[in-house]
Amino acid sequence: IHKLSVVVFDKTGTLTKGELAITDIAAAEGYDEKQVLAYAAALEKNSEHPLAQAILQRAQKDGIAIVVAEKFEAVSGMGAKAFIKNKSSVAGNRFFMKSEGIFVDDWDTRASKLASEGKTVVYIASEKNVLGIIALADTPKASAKQVIENLKKRNLKVMMVTGDNYGTAQAIAAQLGIDQVLADVLPGNKADEIRKLQKAGEVVAMVGDGINDAPALAAADVGIAIGAGTDVAIEASDITLIRDDLSGVPEAIGLSEATIRVIKQNLFWAFFYNVIGIPIAAGALYPFFGILLNPEFAAAAMALSSVSVVSNSLRLRRVWGKR
Repeated sequence: IHKLSVVVFDKTGTLTKGELAITDIAAAEGYDEKQVLAYAAALEKNSEHPLAQAILQRAQKDGIAIVVAEKFEAVSGMGAKAFIKNKSSVAGNRFFMKSEGIFVDDWDTRASKLASEGKTVVYIASEKNVLGIIALADTPKASAKQVIENLKKRNLKVMMVTGDNYGTAQAIAAQLGIDQVLADVLPGNKADEIRKLQKAGEVVAMVGDGINDAPALAAADVGIAIGAGTDVAIEASDITLIRDDLSGVPEAIGLSEATIRVIKQNLFWAFFYNVIGIPIAAGALYPFFGILLNPEFAAAAMALSSVSVVSNSLRLRRVWGKR
């Protein structure tokens, strides 16, 4: 970990709180906001994604009756599709709509504006027609910006990887001071992005919390999981932060660097005692000064060597044990 050159953060639930809320609903001609939300809620009812949960919470709050969707299918990193009232319906990002043959270009201006505000845009469509779009926003964690600044001061490159579109990702990155953004990355491709960095000679740490992050956490040189994350992410990581607090990332790096320094110091002192003590014990000074090292003094010197090494190591506990 002390050799790291790049730290890559997942966005939702890692840099942000993961507490999404609907901020905007835009309906197509002939539909209203409640109808758009009703379709979205029906599509997302069986999904565990944070976006889906936010949509369902809003629908319940507004007293919308959620109909049963049939043949539900979740497409990782893209959205969900199902049949609602025997109509083929889809909810997801722009790429998902395109892959389903749904024309969305007429919505680009509105969607781009919302994305530039750091909002995630979900398209809702039925029978190949867009019914509307829903925008959701997340809030960066309180410690995120300070952690990014701390890592930069350590001369580490900081990057963000997300499945969100570039506009949304860049808006969040700008708030936090992150210069490099990997956007529109599907969950299965996050690990590939980590490997690309490694092939470029970088030593990479990945910080994440969700199931989608597990392959990337395993692929990174150092995987760091947020303690409040999923069990799969925690199992795939090398380090688990007990608290849901990103400040543990620079602390872990600092502890690693301090540990390496102590190891080097201990090696120096161990060699120093032996290099000085062994020749004296062997009588190297006797021909010149008539000095011989009595066995009891030799034993005391050896004990002092061990005590100094242990005492130096315990400094780590005194300093870092308080954090």
